[in-house]
Order: sequence, then C-alpha cells, then structure tokens
Amino acid sequence: MSDVIKRFKFTQAKCLALPANPRGSKSTDLELSDTVDEARVLANQHKATLALGSDPRQLRDDQLAEITFAEFTSNLYLPHARANKRSANSDAAKLRLYLVPVFGDYVLSSITTRAIQGYQNRLIVTLAPATANRHFSLLHRLFVLAIQWGYLDKNPCSGINKFQENNQRQRFLSNDEIRRLFLAADADSNVYAAAYIKFLLLTGVRRSEGLAAKWSDISVTNGRYVWFVPHTKSGKSRHVILNAMAISVLEGLPRLAGNPYIFVGKVSGQSINNPIKAFKRIAKRAGIESSFRLHDIRHTVASLIINNGGSLYDVQATLAHANAKMSERYAHLSNERLQSTSDNLSLVVGQAITGPSL
Repeated sequence: MSDVIKRFKFTQAKCLALPANPRGSKSTDLELSDTVDEARVLANQHKATLALGSDPRQLRDDQLAEITFAEFTSNLYLPHARANKRSANSDAAKLRLYLVPVFGDYVLSSITTRAIQGYQNRLIVTLAPATANRHFSLLHRLFVLAIQWGYLDKNPCSGINKFQENNQRQRFLSNDEIRRLFLAADADSNVYAAAYIKFLLLTGVRRSEGLAAKWSDISVTNGRYVWFVPHTKSGKSRHVILNAMAISVLEGLPRLAGNPYIFVGKVSGQSINNPIKAFKRIAKRAGIESSFRLHDIRHTVASLIINNGGSLYDVQATLAHANAKMSERYAHLSNERLQSTSDNLSLVVGQAITGPSL
C-alpha cells in the first residue's frame, strides 16, 4: 500500500467494517492510530494546573507574551513591514542602529512608558526633533501591531508627546554656491554620486526618487525626455519632464551592464546606498557649510522657481507636493517676488512721470 495518510473516524461500526489485510502482507501495511492517549495526558496536565489555582489558558498567553523586543522586530515586524511598507529598509536601519541595542534584550511586555520617554530624551541630544519623532512613530507602530497580534494589552507609547518640529528652517543656495557645487561635483571621483547631486538640483525630486531611478523609466515622447517615477511619497506615480541640463547629466553617465539603476552604487546591481556621505563630501569641497542638508536642495529649487517668475502652483507641481498647503511654506518668497515686481513698476511709472515730455 502507498504511504498515504488518511483521516479516519474511530467508531465501533467503522472499526468492525474494516477488511482484514491480505495474506502475506506486512503488519505495517495498514496502521490506524489515534491521539486519545496524548489527549488524556494533556487533559490531566490541565487538571493539575487548575488544581494548583492556575489557568492553563492564562499560562499559554503568558508564554506567548514572553517574546523579546529583538525577536518581535526580527521575526514578526520586519517581515510584515517589508510586505506592506516602501520604507521598510529605513525601519530596519533604525532598529539595527538604535532601537535593538537599547531594547533588544527586554521582554516586549516589560518595556515601560518611562523607558521610552527616557530613550526619546537621550535621542534629542544628538538628533533633530524630526528624526527623534520618526523613531517614536516606529516604536508606536511596533506596539500597535503587538497589541493587534496578541502580545500586549497596552501601548507604552501612549501619553508621550512628540517633540516640536521647526519646519520653517529654509536654506537656499545662491547662484555662486550653485556654481561652486557643480564644479565640486565635477571634481569628485564618483561620477555617479556627482551626477546624482546635480540631478536633484535640476529636477527638485526627492532623494529617494532619484536613487530609485532606472534607465528603463526614461523615455522620449514627442521630442521630450520624460522620466516615469513609479512611487512617490504619497504612493502615487508621476511623470517628470527633464530639462536640457538634466538630460546632459544623464547622457554623460556610463551604463553598467547588469545594473538597471541610473546612479550606480558600490554594491553589484544596486543604486547608491548612502547619498548623504557623497553630498557632504561634495558640499565641503564647494565651501558650503556643513549645516546645509541634502533636503535643502529641494528648498533651493523652490526658490529658483519663484524668483524667476514661477508661482506656488509651479512649486507644487515640480516638487510633487500632495497639496497646496505644503507649498505655502514658500509663500514669503512669492511675496518678495511680488514686492520686487511692485518696486520695478513704481520705478517705471516714476520715470515716466519725471522724464522728458515728448
């Protein structure tokens, strides 16, 4: 007989109806077994537990909850994040570099609100408020899932306030600084990193969008070079029309066989892994202060648009802001532009009034 396992319901009638094995067959050709003995042992164990005043279900739940922070994040959270979040790699980096070294050995249920608040207080000493808040958001999400999956009853992040973020900080490159940045990029040994920095300034795209750019996403439509961005911060796709200088930057890059990305990194088949490192190197060579951030390039693009006659709508469309409110942070630039226009108008009218009559 074949080694097929079938489910058999043990009743007296079915047992009596079983045929005898053929003569000469092995005793193991047909085996029927049940788990009654195992069930009896387990039932007796539960009875003994109840006799001692304990609840077997509660004991099972307690054992389920005895999972460490490191085990939960590695075995449960990260697989879930990689299946559902585009920023899973960012979460993995925060966990590896910061959170697991602090909370990793603690049983998940033993982590207190006080411990998390202490962690945040230490974090703010070295990191910006916005960055510290991203750590808190990750922790909060972890514990929300732990509750949903039956590992916790209460979120220890509850009651903790995020740090006040100062999102009004805006630093724009001057024309001279832009020139120096491009010259510094040309002098860099990493042609892909240099091109990446230039590309950000010529398009205003987010750094993650630039890193994910592939040659297959570039097409020519009606004489225009169009870059398809499949994933933006809002989760939507969009098309970016490339200007002449951006096209020139791309045409100057060598394509690496087997690597689909435009801005090739050191790891085979991947894009640049750490753009911050390359940016700081190039910015330092350009004589730009270390406080200037890679994200400030987007601010610079917004200022260039407005100072050259563009509107807040143009800023919203170029930077792919989800709504106009996000572009309103540049309203003061628009007002400065309007003031300049108004002053020029006053000058022209004044000259017309005081000038020689015809």
